[in-house]
Amino acid sequence: MATYMVDRDLPGISMEQLADAQRRAIDWSQRYQADGRNVRYIRSTFVPGEAHCMCLFEAPDADVVADLNDDAEIPYTRVTEALDLTPTN
Repeated sequence: MATYMVDRDLPGISMEQLADAQRRAIDWSQRYQADGRNVRYIRSTFVPGEAHCMCLFEAPDADVVADLNDDAEIPYTRVTEALDLTPTN
């Protein structure tokens, strides 16, 4: 499966709202998996000074990632394939 990055511009978002959005991404990822849709939330990185958030998902295609974010009602500007270069130990 490929990794997809979801870009979000979230001006004025509070840390509580950001945590809620992350919970929704995780919850919807689990719902999708239970329904046989192969998608997994990996993690998010938030840049407070720019109110920009980047979330990584593992999925077979960008459409399922967009569907999940639409269902979770989390705003995003784009979904693009990305390479997750996190080193493994």
